[in-house]
Amino acid sequence: MNPKKVSESSVVFRELMSPQDANIAGNVHGGVIMKAIDNAAGVATIRHCRSNAVTASIDHMDFHSPVFIGDILTIKASLNLVGTSSCEVGVRVEAETVLTGKTRHVASAYLTFVSLDENLRPRLMPQLILETDNEKRRNREAIVRKKARLAEKKQLKACSENPNEC
Repeated sequence: MNPKKVSESSVVFRELMSPQDANIAGNVHGGVIMKAIDNAAGVATIRHCRSNAVTASIDHMDFHSPVFIGDILTIKASLNLVGTSSCEVGVRVEAETVLTGKTRHVASAYLTFVSLDENLRPRLMPQLILETDNEKRRNREAIVRKKARLAEKKQLKACSENPNEC
């Protein structure tokens, strides 16, 4: 299995936000944005591993400003870290006001995906080639997040086994 560059799997999606995406005030529902994030991260993962992949977790997500009907939503997703059968995908969402061309950063998220074989069992993923300083920085930050996720998982397991000690 040959390693792959971050650029080989990165994706950019664009979508015009319409009334069906919004609440009565004209703000796009957070769930619509979350679905777009999950879709973009999934496509980036599948492009990297060339197999089925599923969302294991959404580690962190922030909404910075609202998105409105008529805005063009741009979702950028790329792999930050690849493990044995899972990866972290970073996603950045921007909204463009069509009439002015002004863009704003509206959301960010980190998702973990697992590559699956034809029996829906975890499958090995190609390693990630980091080329740019930005990719290397994102990889270092992803390693820190992965350690925190694993520590939290260990703590939750310990608490479920001994609830009186938590």
